[in-house]
Amino acid sequence: MIEVEKWLHSRIGLNFRSGLGRMQRAVDLLGNPEQTYPIIHVTGTNGKGSTIAFMRELFARHGKKVGTFTSPHIISIHDRICINGEPISDEDFIRLADQVKAMEQRLLETYDQLSFFELLTLIALLYFKEQKVDLVLLEVGIGGLLDTTNVVTGKIAVITSIGLDHQETLGNSLAAIAEQKAGIFKSGNSAVIANLAPEAQLVCQRTANDLGVTLYQANKDFSFRNGNFSSSLADFNHLLLGLEGAYQEENAALALQAFLLFMAQRNEKVDQEAVRAALQATKWAGRLEAVTEHIYLDGAHNLPALERLVEFIQEKIQQGYQPHILFGALKRKDYSGMLTYLTEHLPDADLYVTSFDYQGSLEEQDLSGYRIVSSYQEFIDTFEASAGEKDLLFVTGSLYFISEVRAYLMKQKSFD
Repeated sequence: MIEVEKWLHSRIGLNFRSGLGRMQRAVDLLGNPEQTYPIIHVTGTNGKGSTIAFMRELFARHGKKVGTFTSPHIISIHDRICINGEPISDEDFIRLADQVKAMEQRLLETYDQLSFFELLTLIALLYFKEQKVDLVLLEVGIGGLLDTTNVVTGKIAVITSIGLDHQETLGNSLAAIAEQKAGIFKSGNSAVIANLAPEAQLVCQRTANDLGVTLYQANKDFSFRNGNFSSSLADFNHLLLGLEGAYQEENAALALQAFLLFMAQRNEKVDQEAVRAALQATKWAGRLEAVTEHIYLDGAHNLPALERLVEFIQEKIQQGYQPHILFGALKRKDYSGMLTYLTEHLPDADLYVTSFDYQGSLEEQDLSGYRIVSSYQEFIDTFEASAGEKDLLFVTGSLYFISEVRAYLMKQKSFD
């Protein structure tokens, strides 16, 4: 497995967003595995992972064999490719990687080498075909229209949110970013979208009209408020969610609407109790995850996600908790804007900034004016040892940082 990971990592940064021709040729050479199962294609600035987690539970509890492809991974690279939450094995990963390597020799006759994300996507598509899944929940990498995954035809497209992130790639306005996200809509199929800003909503409506896509919009065609879900497809009351944060109702609404739509399109029965159990059992590593009694991990890696985290922390303050924040991010992100936002909206929280073991993470010279932690491991250990009943530590920023901290905490737990 080490050799395969080396091979994959050697392709990071290659051929980024240079069109879909190479990827389309690759799936053709592999016999178009993506055409052998229905796909729900999911994009959005934030909320993709949580929405997929809710859908995975909903389908699994209705007896479906569900493939999921998500990124980045929090624990290991295998977690990106799962069936009913179970990661692909080393053996299957290596064997399918070898198939993709062999195919690439033919691809190189007309195209450049495949990138890291293209290779992973191809391994996933092959795995799901081999495993004869009932459906696949496929997460977009960046954007939609030009994303590696957009060689598939999603029976249902889902847009979880549209905010300003990856502007260097997707554009500097919500409308421009919406053009990219709505690029996963496929002619004659269906799309489920969040309650978006008006300019983004208009782009989605126009794209849907042009392609003959049946569009379902949050707060218009379906809604989820205070535990109550309402849609033309079904109504559910007093639902409980396994993921914390009031905003998770928005992700659960999208998941439930897409699930109900998929089932209705196939005339399949929905079990009310299975729906309730699925939503309550949903977990997603690194997203407002309470890893200990006093520590939450949340990969709020851009400003829109950070705003949601701040809302949650403010709720905890009203309940009498004292928040502490440990922040680690990548230099290429708007870390300065995120730190300013935290300072302004949580003036009474103790804010600390740290570095971590990932290329491009913040360093001390980037962080003048903030309390710097040289070792997040020592900081966390000290916090855990001295935390009072109402002390909470929120570890946030880059998902790569969250992954590293989570691995450290899990290792500490195993030694307890």
